[in-house]
Amino acid sequence: MSQRLTTLIEQVRADYLLQMEREAGRYPYTTAEKICNERLYLSADELARIVAEDPTLLAARRGNLIASEKERDNPSVGMIISANIAAAMMEGLMDVALERGWLVVDDNGRLMLEAEELALPEPRAAEVDYSLSETARENLVLPGQSLLTGVMNRAEAAFAERLTDSHQNAYALALQVASEYSLFAPDDLAPLVDENPLLLGLRGDGMVDEAMFEGDPPAGMIVSAHLTQMVVSQLLELAVERGVLGSDSSGHPLLPEDDGPNPVIH
Repeated sequence: MSQRLTTLIEQVRADYLLQMEREAGRYPYTTAEKICNERLYLSADELARIVAEDPTLLAARRGNLIASEKERDNPSVGMIISANIAAAMMEGLMDVALERGWLVVDDNGRLMLEAEELALPEPRAAEVDYSLSETARENLVLPGQSLLTGVMNRAEAAFAERLTDSHQNAYALALQVASEYSLFAPDDLAPLVDENPLLLGLRGDGMVDEAMFEGDPPAGMIVSAHLTQMVVSQLLELAVERGVLGSDSSGHPLLPEDDGPNPVIH
């Protein structure tokens, strides 16, 4: 686990204990939910640093964990990861509440809340704007090649080397090369997220094969899908420049009619 995340979890647990002791053990569930919403839905820059230390967080899926109605149907990568962190923390705080006698369970192991707590309004769902990143802004002006640019350049070089026949299906070749240079493993994706936390703002947008992931793709796969589409777009632009692929009046590549919609990650 990320050391930053470990420290944060310890702080949240300590804050929960302190607040519950002040309230004489009242409202254990609602208090835990409120603290998790306030403390664990981090900014893009903060979350990216944690992901860099623990890439396995990119395996998180949304499940039924997204409380925000605005985010629920098509949540961002950052929201998916944060919701999973908060859910795990809630489980830990409920264990604390049970140990301290602030909560009890029924015969089926379900938490039992006092009527007074059940009457309380639900804590406000957390919302984070992942389109804001000081890290991304600073890294943009750094000298040298970014990690993402490196991926794009290597794919473009491979594509250009194999794009020697004007009769070749440039679109099919672009898809093939993009798949060869795509990043799927969390350990490969985490450094890109750390370099550009704005990637945490990406959403599924129907780009990932719903059948393969039962409609719930891992956060990292969403990032992969967008990166792959970026590579494909760049390769198609190169094909237009080389004259092996036509373009419309706006300069957009004309794709073969029988190739269907944009590719999805399988």
